[in-house]
Amino acid sequence: MNDSIENIKNSITTYFKGVRTEWGKITWPEKHQVVVETFFVVAIVFVFTIFIYIADKIFEFGVDRLEQIIRTLH
Repeated sequence: MNDSIENIKNSITTYFKGVRTEWGKITWPEKHQVVVETFFVVAIVFVFTIFIYIADKIFEFGVDRLEQIIRTLH
């Protein structure tokens, strides 16, 4: 039982040592790059939002017209 607990402690210690080592290898982007990429993400989300809104309105118009045609046939 004691041996099992010791193995778990060693595993956890090894894991966090590896995390610390990998953390040191991270290269963080420059502030300018973060700002530019954030702008592009927001712009792309805005464009897709407008596209989906327009597509929704087109489908809404089409369904309304189809309902009108069906009502006139009955």
